[in-house]
Amino acid sequence: MPNITSAKKRVRQIAKRQIVNNARKSDIKTAIKKVLLALEINDVDQAKTLLREAEAKISRARGKGLLHPNAAARKVSRLAQKVSTAARA
Repeated sequence: MPNITSAKKRVRQIAKRQIVNNARKSDIKTAIKKVLLALEINDVDQAKTLLREAEAKISRARGKGLLHPNAAARKVSRLAQKVSTAARA
């Protein structure tokens, strides 16, 4: 446990950020699962709209530094590829 006042404050700040970051990560995972679920039931139109929402959440997380830019691009690319393949079929 820190003894210095500024270090104590950093611990409090980190705890707050951790809550926000975990919520944001969970939201991204949920959005991705919704897209995949829509694809499973062959609802391509719904999957396309959910893809836009998921992409926005992933981009926002990338901008906040929660995801590495390449990881964010990879997630979006793989989702888009799946939706595109389903749309062609």
